[in-house]
Amino acid sequence: MSIRLRLTAWYTGILFVTLLAFSSAVYGFVHLYTYEELKQRIVNQVDKVAFGTNGFEIVPSKDSADRLEAADLYMQNYSFHNGQIWRSDNMLYSGLQFEIPSTNNIAKANNAFTRVHLNGSTFLVYQTAFTDSNKLVLWLQVGANTRTIEQTLDRLQSILIMGSAATLVIASTLGLFLARKSMKPIGKVTEAADLIQKGTDLSVRIEYDGPEDEIGQLIGTFNGMLERTEGFYKELEDAYAAQRRFVSDASHELRTPLTTIRGNVDLLQKMWTEAPGERANMDEETMKQISAEAVGDISDEAKRMSRLVSDMLSLARADTGQTFERDPVPLQPLVEEVARRAQFLEKTAEWHVGELSVLNGVYVEGNKDYLQQMLFIFIENAFKYTPEGEVSLDVVLYRGQVGIRIADTGIGMDKDEVPFIFERFYRADQSRGVTSGTGLGLSIAKWIIDEHKGSVEVVTRRGEGSTFIVWLPIIFAPPLE
Repeated sequence: MSIRLRLTAWYTGILFVTLLAFSSAVYGFVHLYTYEELKQRIVNQVDKVAFGTNGFEIVPSKDSADRLEAADLYMQNYSFHNGQIWRSDNMLYSGLQFEIPSTNNIAKANNAFTRVHLNGSTFLVYQTAFTDSNKLVLWLQVGANTRTIEQTLDRLQSILIMGSAATLVIASTLGLFLARKSMKPIGKVTEAADLIQKGTDLSVRIEYDGPEDEIGQLIGTFNGMLERTEGFYKELEDAYAAQRRFVSDASHELRTPLTTIRGNVDLLQKMWTEAPGERANMDEETMKQISAEAVGDISDEAKRMSRLVSDMLSLARADTGQTFERDPVPLQPLVEEVARRAQFLEKTAEWHVGELSVLNGVYVEGNKDYLQQMLFIFIENAFKYTPEGEVSLDVVLYRGQVGIRIADTGIGMDKDEVPFIFERFYRADQSRGVTSGTGLGLSIAKWIIDEHKGSVEVVTRRGEGSTFIVWLPIIFAPPLE
């Protein structure tokens, strides 16, 4: 059973119980009030009855009899001394006679009401006894026909039953209509969830222009959940795409050194395992020279693979959310140390270092080793892509940040390539095949900058060189001695 039918059933059931209790209360109150009023009217008339004698018989006076008949009451009188029964005219005309209780039941029936059925009608009869010196003299019975009251109560009962039934039908119909209207947005939620289940379109949203009630809050929450799920799904797709690209690029980068190593190993194995007579015009000196070249190639490719694996390990740590401890780091000695060691790097360009004394007393919250690694990545890249010209290092302070600037006059890049240079294994087209590298250095540098809550600014033009400015938030301390 659907929720709307259950709501309608519950509503109808509660309404039925309410109407039943209300109708019963109304009917009971009217029934009690009507009969109590009739009883009070009978007792009041009985108290006003006056008696006289008719020969040796005691009978109500004519005025009393006329008054009771005018009040539509029936009166019967029984004399105990002679056993005669006197009846009012309306009883004589109708052929009615009330039953006289036995002597044993008179005490129980005295001053009490009883119901009797005569000639198809029901009468409410009040009975009272008159005594003289504790001796029963007269038994008076006054009754009223309750047919009109019963008809009125029957009509009231019919009205209550039919009215309650009509109310239930109308209320159930309207309740079902309102339940369907109220639950219609829930149907939209179900349809949207089913559509998402059968497909991959997470852009589906539920349109709702109703009030901000529980249904509105539910739809708002559901739309918010869909929006977040869509965002997570896109991030997951991007992560999967990046992972596939990463694996593909890593496989490509590893294939070349492995091929070179395997080729040289096969050459050495073939050359040194052949019999001396099978070595084609190759003396000992030539074999040593070829072996040295092959071992050199193997060593270079092994170092290249070692650097690649180390870079991939750093990025893997970054992907898993691993971080490093941070401490206040004085920038002047750190940058001076990097500048001193950079002059020993393999290079063909001139190396210039600007004034670094402005860093005196300037601290950053970070990790010294990772900051040095990040600076060496930018400097090595500058040397790598500057076959001739110069590479420079200087610093600038601006609004609570320190900018470490590495500029070169090398081959540069197009502006449309800048958004991709920090992606893994990305290398500008003009550098492919010209310079060695894995394309992971800038990705690692960007991760280190992000971990230090910094940013990097890139200015470049093809054929005119590139400038990288690493901005880091700084803290100030007393100047170094």
